[in-house]
Amino acid sequence: MNIAGKTAIVPGASRPVGRAIAKKLAENGVNLILPTFDWPESITDMEKEFQQLGYSFLALPVDLRSEEAVKGMVMIAREHFGSLHILVNNIERGGMPALHGGYDLPHNRGQWDLEIATTLKAKWLLFHHCYPLMQESGNGTVVNISSISGITGRSGAAAPFFNDAYSAANRAISSFTETWAREAAPSIRVNELQLGLIRHRHGEETRGWTAMDREEKTKIEEQCLLQRTGTPDEVASATLFLIKDADYMTGSVLRMDGGFVLGSQQVPPMPTGILGKE
Repeated sequence: MNIAGKTAIVPGASRPVGRAIAKKLAENGVNLILPTFDWPESITDMEKEFQQLGYSFLALPVDLRSEEAVKGMVMIAREHFGSLHILVNNIERGGMPALHGGYDLPHNRGQWDLEIATTLKAKWLLFHHCYPLMQESGNGTVVNISSISGITGRSGAAAPFFNDAYSAANRAISSFTETWAREAAPSIRVNELQLGLIRHRHGEETRGWTAMDREEKTKIEEQCLLQRTGTPDEVASATLFLIKDADYMTGSVLRMDGGFVLGSQQVPPMPTGILGKE
């Protein structure tokens, strides 16, 4: 897919992973619509950086949990750029047990609903209301950004990172990916990038990571086959691949976790067998 001159919606671009994705697209000539909500200092920093780099972008304050707000954003996208070809569904909110603790704590009132509404419902609202404009605009693509929490849940070495509602929401995202791929074919491809522990997102440079003790961090290192977390730039490169180069992929889930999920099953030495001893 030739993406130069196309238009993309990229939520979460004020934060490191979303910003890396947005920059990668802008470097390839894509016009950006960037819905923002919280993290005001990060939003200001993003806007200054993108202005200095000369990117074509429109940042809009939008609560993506609100249907009316999402519909309004799509109307503005239509008026400002006239088309929409790319949706990077990078919207989530997950309470890390290492940081937040359990749902029963007073400061976590509403946390369960927040995780479901942001991680799952907001993704549905974005696709549902962007889809008509994407159809009108011609060939396009959607990338759902999800998490391996949908596989691991709150268990093993991943237990400090992934809360119950967040994990359940991420398992449901793969159902969206398959349904939307069927619904949008053949003009719009829908794929999913399932992330493991990424720096600034369930990895280093988060408060949850800082809150863990050395033993918990060692378990993570031993679990991950590549012995490290991923980076926002690596996520951006994989996202660009799904958008730009994966023309014959739709309904697929690409797992990018450094082998974290596979690391739970070690390969033992080959047995000597008994036949040669008889």
